This record gives sequence, structure tokens and C-alpha cells, in this order.
Amino acid sequence: MPIRIPRGWEIPEAQVTPEALVAGRRKALGLGAGLLAAPGLAAAQGAPVLPPAMRNTRYVPGRDITAEREATTFNNYYEFGSHKTISQAAQRLPQRPWTVKVEGMVEAPREFGIDDLLRTMPIEERVYRLRCVEAWSMVVPWTGFPLSALLEQVKPLASARFVVFETAAVPSVMPGLRQSWYPWPYIEGCTIAEAGNDLSFMVVGAYGKPLPAQNGGPIRIHQPWKYGFKGGKSIVRITLTDRRPVSFWERIQPQEYGFWANVNPEVPHPRWSQASERVLGSNERIPTRLFNGYGEFVAGLYTGLQNERLWA
Repeated sequence: MPIRIPRGWEIPEAQVTPEALVAGRRKALGLGAGLLAAPGLAAAQGAPVLPPAMRNTRYVPGRDITAEREATTFNNYYEFGSHKTISQAAQRLPQRPWTVKVEGMVEAPREFGIDDLLRTMPIEERVYRLRCVEAWSMVVPWTGFPLSALLEQVKPLASARFVVFETAAVPSVMPGLRQSWYPWPYIEGCTIAEAGNDLSFMVVGAYGKPLPAQNGGPIRIHQPWKYGFKGGKSIVRITLTDRRPVSFWERIQPQEYGFWANVNPEVPHPRWSQASERVLGSNERIPTRLFNGYGEFVAGLYTGLQNERLWA
């Protein structure tokens, strides 16, 4: 008789919300078929709309959600400036039309319109922690879909080993691109195994709204066990390859920002400790957790890599 061992994120069937209650909630909120089709219509009229999303309770943050104002006005996005107050400048980045090309070592390369993704991907909300390499952190309710669901559409080749994310470069609205000493466009990457992990999340919204430009809208990648700089923003291209990419910050300072960049309190940054972090909004200092507390779900990805510097 086959023995099935449940994964750590699974919940008992008895805890699943009954279908009738979910349907009733949608009806009460007016989320009928007409409204579910609205994102494409609204986007065509120039106003992006986020489809309704049920919260996935598999991943519990263990901390309070950061106030929306804090999370949307304290941002790293060097294309708009090297300071944290770029939120107003980022509003100039057009959110529609927007397409994401997925290409490289795949059977079926495709270009996806953002509103097609909103209609066809399994949209849900996940409350994830975010830990910046600068030793501050926040907790955000992100809306999106697993990266694996997108990759299934293009059928990666068996020889594909890495996934590369490219951020938009729009000189007319991104003054930071004039800083020619940076290796634009912003590039990040991960292994195909990391991309296939269920935690890897393509984010299209936050706080129940379309993802703001300053947070990487209209679409970004978030892998909550890694430092935040690994999460490419405003993505326009995803490439599957057999060569390990050299990412933006790794190209600038390889001794400080490397490929793996997994949160590790035991390995300090060359210029500061990673043992604790400042909670955005409260300024409380709390201990940093290995893999940002997600080790249960991702530690197995790094078996045999003990000699790698997991943070860099």
C-alpha cells in the first residue's frame, strides 16, 4: 500500500472552507461572472483592476502585516533613484499595456499580456515576510500566482537549469537609467528548482489592489526566503537557460551580493550584521531567522551546497 507523507504546508480537509460558503461570499460581495471578467474591460479603459483573491493560509507570517502606507512609501527601486522616497516618481511608469516574454530553453515561448495573466492564472493572496539585505523587514499581503503555473505554460526543456528575470528599462520615465555606471537593465535569477518551489510567487497586487509601480508593478517576482534584492520588479522578460546568470548587484559587488542570497543570520554582510532586522513601521529589532523562517519549505533545495555562501 503506498504511503503518502503530507507536506508541511498542507492542511486537513476538515479545515477547508466549504464550497457553499465561498460561493455565498462571492455572491454577497457582488463578485459574479460579470465582475470576474472586469479586469480586462477595466484595463482596456486604462484602469487596472485586480481580480478577487482568496487568502492562502498555508504560509503564516507570524507577525503583523505592515501598514500599507509604510510598505508603499519606503522602496528600493534604483531606476527611479537611489533613495527610499521614489514612490511619486514611479507613478510615471505606464502599467498598461504590459507584456512579459517567456523564452529561451522552452518548448513553447510566449508573450503574455498582463491582463491575460490576471484572467488565466490561479490568482490568490499570500501574506509573506520580506527581508531586505539592508537589515529591515516588512510583512505584505501579496496577490499573485505561483511562478510554476506560468512556467507550465511554456514547457521548460530538461536542459534548462536557471531562470532569469529582466526588469523594464524605460529611459523617459526612469531617471536612474542615466547613471551609466550601473549595468542596466536590472537582472536577477534563480535555479529551475527554486523557480518550481511553491513559495516562488509572481506578484500582481498588494493590499487587495493592483501592485503599485514603486513596489514593482504591474508584475514582480517574490521569493520570501531570499533577500529582497533577488525579487526583480516590473518584469518584462523571463529567460530559461543552462548558464547561471550574473545578476545586477552581483555584477557590481560580487563579494557583497551573490547569486544565492538566502537569508542567513549567521553570515554577516561585509559591512553590517545580519543577525537582527528592523521591523518597518515600529523600528523594533528582532532576530533574523534562517531562510527568513521558511526553511521548512526550502531547505531541501540546498542539500549538498554547504560550501556555497548561501547569502551571497
